[in-house]
Amino acid sequence: MFLNTLFLTIITFFLIEISHCLRKVSPLIIRPKKFKKIILASKHKYITLVEIRNSQKRMEVMIPSFNVNPKLIGISKNEIIKIHTKIKTLHPGEEEEQKNDYWSAYILKGKKSTFVEIEIEYEINPNVIDKIKCLWVDIEWGNYGPFGSIKRFDGFALPNMLDISKVNYSNDNLVDPIKTHLLGTLDDPIGILKSYIPKNYLPTDILTIGESPLAIMQGRYIDYRNVNANLISRLICKGFHPTSSLATASGMQTLINISGPTRVIIAWFVGGMFKLIGFRGMFYRLAGEQARLIDDITGTTPPYDKSIVLGPKDTQIFCMKAAKYLKVNVAVVDVNDLGRVKILSTNNVNNNERIKRALTSNPAGNANQQTPLVLIRSDELTNKSRHS
Repeated sequence: MFLNTLFLTIITFFLIEISHCLRKVSPLIIRPKKFKKIILASKHKYITLVEIRNSQKRMEVMIPSFNVNPKLIGISKNEIIKIHTKIKTLHPGEEEEQKNDYWSAYILKGKKSTFVEIEIEYEINPNVIDKIKCLWVDIEWGNYGPFGSIKRFDGFALPNMLDISKVNYSNDNLVDPIKTHLLGTLDDPIGILKSYIPKNYLPTDILTIGESPLAIMQGRYIDYRNVNANLISRLICKGFHPTSSLATASGMQTLINISGPTRVIIAWFVGGMFKLIGFRGMFYRLAGEQARLIDDITGTTPPYDKSIVLGPKDTQIFCMKAAKYLKVNVAVVDVNDLGRVKILSTNNVNNNERIKRALTSNPAGNANQQTPLVLIRSDELTNKSRHS
């Protein structure tokens, strides 16, 4: 009887894994590479180069459609005089330039890339220029191949840089939240730390960055419309607290896509058993690191509020490189308003207690403060030396 049950369980999990592997997934990856901004009085123009790469070696994928919907974040539609978008294909070996807005279906071969130039020109009331946080480029495009036909949704922010000279730093507070522009995939994480850290920082200070802003700069976010929740994710998510990022089918499906359905199901079952006898948190220990780090929609500042943000990758390497380059202590943290401080990585573990004490009150905030960086200054005595 036991062997029959075991055999049936193994077959069930095998079929679940096969079904998961055969789900509709496209190997195409889209990423902005560079941009330039041109300002002429009230007229602004962004020109962005976007790469589309086929990560599969043998699969050919067709792109039958590609549409761009730009959105100025921070102002209303009636404050925009006009906005116009132009798409120019830069396919390798393309002999004739496309001179209209019609997107010709394109075949992207295995391990190859193609490029698209997106030009967005807008005119706005000069009085609202400072209210713009970023230009969000929302892309709706089609993928067609052995997996069937898929409508994809991707987006990225074109930054509206802050004037560093106008950023207010405190020389007296031991814990100083630092405001930045709205960060995105076109920002270099270490470059951001260098740009915004106060000039009078000391090597004994600690510069922290939130895990979500770092993940966003690494491109680790997914439009919720791209997540197709299955029956398993719909069932399992019901066992989580309503405020959890895993309490929605799409949030849970995102974890399943990362860790695999078998691991998540076993973690859910074992975690439930341990919970019955008073041991909590076993699911998160078994389901993988991303189980604790995934932020569901509304968990991040707009325009990323409609994205599921994953945890950042290679945080320890990032901390070591940033600390060596900037000559300051660096940490990646996850902080909330309930006083919970999780240190993902730091270049110096001896600073852990100091970081936790300084960030317990969540000085960076969890709303739309745009303060992803916090500088923890050494102490009162060291602080006085900054003025001398």
